[in-house]
Amino acid sequence: MPLCTIVGMGPGVGYAVARRFGREGFAIAMVARRSSELERFAADLEKEGIAARGIAANAADTFALAQAMAEIEKQVGAIDVLVYNAAAVRQAPPTNLAPDDLVADFRVGVVGALACVQAVVPGMKARGSGTVLLTGGGFAFEPTAALASLGVEKAALRNLAFSLHQELAPMGIHAATVTVGGTVGSSPKFAPDAIAEAYWTLHAQPPGNFEREIVWR
Repeated sequence: MPLCTIVGMGPGVGYAVARRFGREGFAIAMVARRSSELERFAADLEKEGIAARGIAANAADTFALAQAMAEIEKQVGAIDVLVYNAAAVRQAPPTNLAPDDLVADFRVGVVGALACVQAVVPGMKARGSGTVLLTGGGFAFEPTAALASLGVEKAALRNLAFSLHQELAPMGIHAATVTVGGTVGSSPKFAPDAIAEAYWTLHAQPPGNFEREIVWR
């Protein structure tokens, strides 16, 4: 059974992506800070006939993320799809944003993604296939001052996704970003289940037709 691992699992896009891939026969591994939430998500997915397991880890801790990826591959199996969905949201305009806070948020939104990718890509290279999907945001195009840190995260994450795409596509590994250009849940277009279709669309693209981004707006 193929395995989709979602880092930054939550009740919105993360859970919708889990259900979308689960319907296609994927087992789901989930990473988030709270074990209690992961247990609840796993139980709900199991009710839908989707095999799911959670591993608790903090996205700000790159060592813990690498350990979580290794533990998932040990307990469940090879990771075929990695979805990085973690982000730090902080209310602060640029002039009130402490530099250390920006660095801390960047670790969650970008450095954590890189750590997870570096943990799973060797196995994908050995198999000659795999998918890496990063959850981006419209602030990468048009930031808002009140969420300056998140804008920096999403701009950098988009750049990272494009670099990964360029590096990995020749190896048969599809790296891409879903750039969510709106508020999740604000309308039917931005319902989590609707957004999750973009993740499946990217994963389903065959080699030679890999897109590096879907902008959902």
